[in-house]
Amino acid sequence: MTYHIVLTGGVASGKSAVSQLFDELGVTVIDADLVARDVVALDSAGLQQITDYFGGSVLNKDGTLNRQTLREIIFNSNEKREWLNQLLHPMIRQEMERLRQKAEECDELYTINVIPLYLETIHGTSEAMNYQRVLVVDVSESVQLERLLQRDSGSLKQAKALMKTQANRKERLSIADDIIDNGSDLQSLKQRVINLDKHYRELARG
Repeated sequence: MTYHIVLTGGVASGKSAVSQLFDELGVTVIDADLVARDVVALDSAGLQQITDYFGGSVLNKDGTLNRQTLREIIFNSNEKREWLNQLLHPMIRQEMERLRQKAEECDELYTINVIPLYLETIHGTSEAMNYQRVLVVDVSESVQLERLLQRDSGSLKQAKALMKTQANRKERLSIADDIIDNGSDLQSLKQRVINLDKHYRELARG
């Protein structure tokens, strides 16, 4: 049986850095954000439905999705954000399920499934049964804010507003089977991932 592990954490906590380290160890990484890009790629059914609903203003000149424009629209409208979620989430879940099945067919020991909003959208539902463990990437909220400001070059108000749309640190830690503290240097982070990789391989082998 292939073990399927959720990797989650707050915005700017370092999920991408952690998933990249697992990838470098040869682990199959299934990233919900990357899958989300695929389902709205140029000429996809997802992009066509988004264009029909929001209009051509959400497209770049080359016909691809202008994510920043779409993000601003849904940030200010609960109704439009909900419509988009209802469209995309089933598509994303279906594709992630296909990739998990592919890993099982290849007899892989385990997969890492990067799901930023796992607690908000999946935990406590029947879909959570697809996963055997939850790994939370954890940093203090002050570090989150600092990294978010550096990454997006936005205002402090915008950064705090974005963080408020997600579960808080305490809530995320409460569902964790494993925790990676990502508040220090890259070498320490790499060693933590190596240790977890060994642990997950042992669990998967039974």
